[in-house]
Amino acid sequence: MHLEIVSPEATLFSGEVDSVAVPGVNGDFEMLKDHAPIVSLLKEGFVKISGNISLDEEVQDKFTKGEKNTTLLKITSGTIEMKDNKVIVLAD
Repeated sequence: MHLEIVSPEATLFSGEVDSVAVPGVNGDFEMLKDHAPIVSLLKEGFVKISGNISLDEEVQDKFTKGEKNTTLLKITSGTIEMKDNKVIVLAD
């Protein structure tokens, strides 16, 4: 599935991923390929990206490497939309 992470300053990531887990306001949840369409508000926490991804040099300092081929991005709030195997995260 395709993931885009956009902040007020720039697009932080755009590419194919295996899954993405986010801190929803009603609890954490994870989306895989063919997940049902969803729109949700996000709270402070980490966006956890699973898959072999490459980051642009200018945004690498915003991400940290996690366990087992995961990458983490700390956010304070945001929204997420998943539709037709495309995930868009608007992150603060």
